[in-house]
Amino acid sequence: MNIKHHMSYADIVSIGNASSGFLSIIMVLNGYMVLAAQFILIAVIFDALDGWVARKTKRVDELGFGENIDSLSDVVSFGVAPGIFLYSACASFNIPYINIIIALLILICGLLRLTRFNVILDSNKELVGKFVGLPIPSTALVLGSFYLSGIFRADIALIIMTIVSVLMISTIIYPKFKGMKIILTGSTLIFLTLLSQNISIITTIPAKLLFIGSLTYVIIIPIMDLYAKLRRSDPNVR
Repeated sequence: MNIKHHMSYADIVSIGNASSGFLSIIMVLNGYMVLAAQFILIAVIFDALDGWVARKTKRVDELGFGENIDSLSDVVSFGVAPGIFLYSACASFNIPYINIIIALLILICGLLRLTRFNVILDSNKELVGKFVGLPIPSTALVLGSFYLSGIFRADIALIIMTIVSVLMISTIIYPKFKGMKIILTGSTLIFLTLLSQNISIITTIPAKLLFIGSLTYVIIIPIMDLYAKLRRSDPNVR
């Protein structure tokens, strides 16, 4: 089976995703944390683009080659890379090994999240256009923007990433954003965040906005889901 017969333009974009995640890991190992955070955000852009490219090129993927390369890329960029980033960024935290535990939690929940997604994609067409559980790129969006925002704190990062990990394997339905306008809006905000080489009050405004927006998406959906369940369980609500 010749790989080139199954490769498409969308798969090249997915490889860009995995490559960005790998480069983020390399930057962490060499102590360049700002660059590491920027690379995992770049991976988010590639991840958003691969599906759009596949639709525009009318990609036919009967064997699931594209699904597999996309999921494997996501494991690198949104499971391994954020885990290693968190481990390093919170290495000096005063609770021993907690950074290792939560970094491992990110990876494990990410793997479970992607595996379930692939199973649902093949068996339940009713969930097309929706996410069961928080989508895995949220790990990179939240952690990368938080670090570049200039307000990063290890204790808060560990709490947030624990919540993000648990929500990935939850059964909460998250909306799926599609369309080039949404991709361009999100990508523009990420690009503005990437332009900041020095963390200062003014240059970190895009990162702060990206962090707030990402965190709002993470938290508001579970709150709305809980509110809807409480209303259904209340006999006084019609």
